[in-house]
Amino acid sequence: MGKLSIVIPVFNEERRLPETIERIEEFRSGFDRPTEIIFVDDGSSDRSGEILKAATARRDGWRVVTYSTNAGKGYAVRRGIMEATGTRILISDADLSTPLAEVETLLAAAGGADIVIGSRAVDETSVKVAQPSYRQSMGKTFNRLMRMITGLPFRDTQCGFKLFSVDAAKTVAHRATVDRFAWDVEFLMLACREGYRIEEVPVLWFNSPESRVRVVRDSFRMLVDLLRMRIRIGPVSCADPGTAGSRQRSER
Repeated sequence: MGKLSIVIPVFNEERRLPETIERIEEFRSGFDRPTEIIFVDDGSSDRSGEILKAATARRDGWRVVTYSTNAGKGYAVRRGIMEATGTRILISDADLSTPLAEVETLLAAAGGADIVIGSRAVDETSVKVAQPSYRQSMGKTFNRLMRMITGLPFRDTQCGFKLFSVDAAKTVAHRATVDRFAWDVEFLMLACREGYRIEEVPVLWFNSPESRVRVVRDSFRMLVDLLRMRIRIGPVSCADPGTAGSRQRSER
C-alpha cells in the first residue's frame, strides 16, 4: 500500500487552523495507509505560519513549506506537489469543506484512473451545507463557460478535493503556470492533453462561510485565465474510460 501525500495550501487561516489540525489528527488515527501532511503557507500575513510551524514540529510526517509573498493558490499547490513523496497526492482546501475521510471514495475510483476529482454536481445530495444561492448560480455559470471555452466535460472543477497519481501530479505541475483560482482547470486541461484518465465522483461537502474567493474580482480573473488557457493549450478532449491512450499513459 503506497503512501498518501496530503497537500493543503494555506493563506491567512489562523482562525480555522486549530480545528483543521485537530480534524487531520482524527483522520490519521483511523486511516490505515502511510500518510504525510504538507501545508504550504502561501505568504500569510497573520499567525498561520506560527501555528503551522508549531503543529508540524511535534508531529511525525507533518511539514510546512513557507515563503514570504502571497503567490496564489495554484502556485502553492504546485510547490506542495513538488515536495510530496507519496504514490498518490491529495489536494485539499484548508477549511476541509470535504472531510478527509472522503479520500476513501477517491481511492476506490483510482484503480482505473490517474486523477479523481471530487464533485458537488454529480450528485447534489452530497452537498450537506450549501453555498448562498448567488454563489451557486455563479458557480454553475462559470462551469458552463469553462466547458464551452476549454472542452473539458466535468461538471465541477472547483471543488477543492482532488487525488492524483504522483506521475500525473508532478508532470502537470511542471507545465502549469496559472497561480490563482483557475489552477484546477489548467491542471485538468494539461492532464487531458497528456492522456491521463480522469474520473469525477461525488463527495460530501459542507460550505464554509469564510471563503477566500471574492465573487466579482476573482470570477473576472478566472474568466481571463480561461481565455488565456484556451489560447495557450487549445481545446481538449479527455480520453474515455478504457481507451488505449488512457491505458498506455496509466501504465507508464
